[in-house]
Amino acid sequence: MSSAFLGRGLSLAAIAAAAVLAGCASGQAEAEAEARAIAAAEAAARARTPPPINLNEGVAQSAAVYLAFTRDMAATRGGFDNPEAVQAALVRGASYDPAQVSRGLVSYASILALQSPEFVAGVNQYGVDPATRQRVIAEIVRDPGYASTLPGADAAAGLVMTALNREIDALATAADSIENDAYAAQADGRRSWAIAHVAGREARLENAKALSGQRMLPAADEAARLYAAANQGRGLGVSGTRPRNGPYPPVVTNALAIAALAALGAAGDEARANTEALQSEPVSQGCLNESKLNLYQCLAASRPSYEDMFCVGRHIVRDLGTCARGSALPRAIVTVSNPVATTPARAPIVVTPPAPRPVEPMTQRLSPAPAAAAPVRTPPPTPRVTPATPPAATMTPTQRLNTAPSTSGRSASR
Repeated sequence: MSSAFLGRGLSLAAIAAAAVLAGCASGQAEAEAEARAIAAAEAAARARTPPPINLNEGVAQSAAVYLAFTRDMAATRGGFDNPEAVQAALVRGASYDPAQVSRGLVSYASILALQSPEFVAGVNQYGVDPATRQRVIAEIVRDPGYASTLPGADAAAGLVMTALNREIDALATAADSIENDAYAAQADGRRSWAIAHVAGREARLENAKALSGQRMLPAADEAARLYAAANQGRGLGVSGTRPRNGPYPPVVTNALAIAALAALGAAGDEARANTEALQSEPVSQGCLNESKLNLYQCLAASRPSYEDMFCVGRHIVRDLGTCARGSALPRAIVTVSNPVATTPARAPIVVTPPAPRPVEPMTQRLSPAPAAAAPVRTPPPTPRVTPATPPAATMTPTQRLNTAPSTSGRSASR
């Protein structure tokens, strides 16, 4: 084979190799360009996606404490078999810290709010743009009421109030059972021990005061259930079909603020300072503090076991529901229509209003009201009717407890 032929062969091989190398380089460049395009598309998609719900475990643990305690009290019923059963109910009911229960109420309400898909979706739209997200977070931290103006807040508020109302009604049912049993025990087969004086009265009062300072620990399984439900936005099986417009009661206002921060991904462990501040709610806490004082006063005046039953029903179980209702549910609004004239117009009749009634203690306000006086058809003002009060000598000790003026200066139901 000639050297010329060999030279031409080597040249062709070199050209082919160069072509192959060029093709490989071109393919690699195309692959790298495609990878960059995919990464850019994924980054753009992430930028258009709001952050996931993020609520720290502290809120769930606080809610677990509230839920376990109030449901235990709501399950309590009358029908005590012996004085030891009464004292056991008193110990269980007195073992709570008002501040801890108040914080738990707000925490539980915030997890309920996160069960509203309308609210979570409404808040999420502000989490797409980083600058907008930070602005909304700052507004909520500055003014918790700002969260009540976000889209879907009315649906979340309706869900929260519906769920809490069921819990509060259960407490009222339990309180009715216990208080009624305090009267029944004076006349049925339990009378012999029900009317006997409680042994160690002073010690049980001091024990109730000591128990009030104890902090309750959350059950791990309940806290885990609430934590999962909060961060998944589902799992509690609650629903509320009636939207509620603001302004909202203080518990609901703070709960919506915590839930909105969580929906923006801003209520995790790094934001515990914000969520802990929002759990503090003075209306429910003040009411529960007053309830404790009323309980101590009731126990100080109580002597037989049936009166201790009354103290448990009125100043533990009922007051829990009363304080939750006053701080988490709206006050009832009663409206009347304008009068319709059916006879020729006459000169107006001026009726002098009666003097303002003095503020009654909580126990009187919660007792059945006396029957209303028959309507008066003549123009003069309706005379005030003062119901007769039984002589103190004929009143039972429970009746005296239920009508004695409170020395605490303010009703616990306010």
